[in-house]
Amino acid sequence: MNRPEKTTQLFIIGSHASTTMSPNLWNPVFEALGNGWNYQPWDVPAGSEMQPTRDGLLDPTVIAANVTMPHKQWAASAADTCTEQVALSGAANLLIRNNGQLDAYNTDISAVEEKLATKTHQHVLLLGAGGAARAALIALKEHITEVTITDQDIEVAQQLLDLATRMGISGTVVDWSAASQVATKASLIINATPIGKYPEDGAAWGTTTLSPGSYVYDFLR
Repeated sequence: MNRPEKTTQLFIIGSHASTTMSPNLWNPVFEALGNGWNYQPWDVPAGSEMQPTRDGLLDPTVIAANVTMPHKQWAASAADTCTEQVALSGAANLLIRNNGQLDAYNTDISAVEEKLATKTHQHVLLLGAGGAARAALIALKEHITEVTITDQDIEVAQQLLDLATRMGISGTVVDWSAASQVATKASLIINATPIGKYPEDGAAWGTTTLSPGSYVYDFLR
């Protein structure tokens, strides 16, 4: 990856980072500010050897990087320092280069706290069990009575349920095919999957009718 020597770099790292809208949103802002910052996608396929990515982020021209699927858990483990919330969730979506090291943060947690941690949610359906789902669980850990977790990978879903249990949250794991039925009873549905990224995608929970008063929080919207 070639980087201009005099450009201060920011990246978004993910398996399909080049499809994100973020550079088109932020680069005009940086241009208007005249700060010379340049925000670029950095595609890192799932299963890649990640040491070159960490090494690249320590380049003196780099300020920071957003991290998206499927590398949020890697970001937490690769950092030299992290917030308490990152340590608890095991996921980070922001790495900041700081004096030759990487500091990890999770802005997903802050966003969910601000929007949803104003009341108790009786039954939360978590669609997906990756970094975004972990962030939501941490943000709402004192505001959830019961959680149901589903993911295409049942083992990953069970790992997230184990975290919920350690935090004192009652919950279950269900097969992805059961999500539609669970959604009819949930007071809060959190979509932490890529479903909804494209206009032709349907709702992540299927075509079922949700209960009156239920709320949907979609990480992609």
